[in-house]
This record gives sequence, C-alpha cells and structure tokens, in this order.
Amino acid sequence: MRLYSIASGSSGNCIYVGDGNTHLLVDAGISNKRIESGLTEIGLHETDVNGICITHEHSDHIRALGVISRKYEIPIYATAGTIEAIKADLTLGSFPHTLFREIVPDEEFAIGNIVIKPFNIYHDAAEPVGYRFESSGKSFAVATDMGHYDDYIVDNLMDLNALLIESNHDVRMLETGPYPYYLKRRILGDSGHMCNENCGKLLCRIINDGLKYVFLGHLSAENNYPDLALESVKCEMASYFSGNGQILPEIIVAYRDKPTMAIDL
Repeated sequence: MRLYSIASGSSGNCIYVGDGNTHLLVDAGISNKRIESGLTEIGLHETDVNGICITHEHSDHIRALGVISRKYEIPIYATAGTIEAIKADLTLGSFPHTLFREIVPDEEFAIGNIVIKPFNIYHDAAEPVGYRFESSGKSFAVATDMGHYDDYIVDNLMDLNALLIESNHDVRMLETGPYPYYLKRRILGDSGHMCNENCGKLLCRIINDGLKYVFLGHLSAENNYPDLALESVKCEMASYFSGNGQILPEIIVAYRDKPTMAIDL
C-alpha cells in the first residue's frame, strides 16, 4: 500500500492511498490544479482515481470536490450527514449528486482491493469520520479534526502500520495569538482540533512494533510550527516510553503547501 500526503494543513487537505490497482483520495480540500500536480509526481492522473473518501464538509476538505466531480465523475464516499451538508454548499457549484455513495460509521466497505472502515470523530461538522484502510495485510488510517479522543478512537487506531494524525496547534501559541476569543474556544473545545501534546499522548496509546510511519497533519499556519509539533510529539513519546525499549515509528511532518514523500508499506 502506498501513502502520500498531497497537502495537509488548516488551509487544505488531500491524501492519496493506493495499492497499485486501486487509487483513492481522502478529501479534496485544495485546488484541482494542486491535486493534479500532486498525483503527477507519483505517476498518476485524476482519471486513475477510483473514489474520494470525504471526512467532513468543511471547505479545507472539499474545496475542489465540485470541479473534480464535474470533470471526472469520480464516486464520492461520505456519511449521510456529510452528503447533505455538501449538497447544501453553494460554493461548489452544480455537479452530479448521483456520484455520492453513502457510508455508515463502523461499517466496512471495499473499493477494489482496499477495505475501508469509517469511524466517528469529534468535530463540529454534520457527521464527520476518520478512515482506516487495509490491503494485503497492511493498514493505514487518517485521523484529523478531532477535538478529543477516547477509547473508541484508540480502538480504531490499533495495530496500524502507518497513520496520518492531527497535530493542529500549540496551546500556548493559540491562547496568546491573534484569533478572536470565540475561535480559540472552538479550537480548544471537545469538537475542535487536537493539540501537539494530545497528539503525542494518543500515539502513546496505540504504538506497536508494526507502526513504522506517523505523519503529523493538519498543522495550523498561525498556531504551530513544524519543528514545534515534531518536538512536542517526540517529547511526549520519549517520556512515556523512557527506558522500556519500545521501537518508535518514524515521525514525519506533512507539509501544508506541497506534497510530502510517498511511503510504501
């Protein structure tokens, strides 16, 4: 299975997952031009894409959805609540709603040889989900836009080989930064976004020897720095596993404005 972050950040998200025969996108929250360019770098075109799995309807996750749907008629997989919210979004323009494929949290479905399990996440959207992908004995998950995590989230992220997880903000930067009070409260709330430290704490719950790669995604441009996110997460993990010999995964910050290196599992 191949993983490739075309873009991940508060300004736009699009992740590629494929197994050589099936090619999927998670979200389409950047321009169609950037998606095309990102796929070209790994020898693909949007006509090769077999489906787009949408996490939720916020613009940084669906910005190009109308353009791609009109141009290539790629099936769109999303929950019922997300589908209704997308249909109500007039900024996307008109596109064939017959392309929607309704999915249900905690119910697996398959696209080609890839088995996909959507799971609920805690975010202020209509019916948001993360995704777990499995193919040829390898597993990968995308879990961003989470105000908090619990045992349910932990269970859905166990026994992975790779993960793209949210490390959105540094709490101190956010609290002292220029955002208005209501937006700070939203981000810090249980249905907002996950901070660097909580990202590290969640990783400590799911670490296993098979987990080889962790991408830190959905970083805020205003309330985080890549190096700060990386060091904060590593510190949480180093403290938790100090002296016990646990093998830690390679941790990579996913770029906001350009693709991040492709990983083969």
